[in-house]
Amino acid sequence: MPVLLQVDFPFSGPWGDEMSTALKGLAESIAQEPGLIWKIWTENTATHEAGGIYLFADRASAEAYLAMHTVRLKGFGVPQVNGKLFDVNTELSAIDRAPL
Repeated sequence: MPVLLQVDFPFSGPWGDEMSTALKGLAESIAQEPGLIWKIWTENTATHEAGGIYLFADRASAEAYLAMHTVRLKGFGVPQVNGKLFDVNTELSAIDRAPL
């Protein structure tokens, strides 16, 4: 069963195009993570937060990624990482055009 992972954390930038340039290597690395189906990168300049919404093939992959990514972000100086895991109801999500 697919699992959605929601992650957010305090972030002071860069934002937008500068973020895309600065974090391209990180995005390419994340794309290779076991079980990852897709990620949507999120940023909110008004509240100084960033993060992402991820879809993983299974809970074990999502949990392993969250543990590894939390350590990585804290290594970058991020003081707090919020992560939530959700099981995906694929039948209802398909009705609403989810890219499953």
